[in-house]
Amino acid sequence: MPVPYEALIPMGLVGVMFFVTGTGYNALARYRNDGKPIRHSIDEFESMMMKRDERLTGSMRGQATNPTAPKEFATNSAWNTERVL
Repeated sequence: MPVPYEALIPMGLVGVMFFVTGTGYNALARYRNDGKPIRHSIDEFESMMMKRDERLTGSMRGQATNPTAPKEFATNSAWNTERVL
């Protein structure tokens, strides 16, 4: 049984929209990660290092090459403070 030609136009539109949304999601994810691919299966150590890198460089994916931390790094601690009664 042949496929009617009228069905090819909607199926083409559906395929194009899948392509557009997939490409848009990939571009947005790379934009948020400084042009690098997204990370999968992040464990506790990697999330801790991502927080440290964000405190050092201002970007979660950026890494600093300077062996000494800037002066601001001493005061922007990752530890949360608690109110003492």
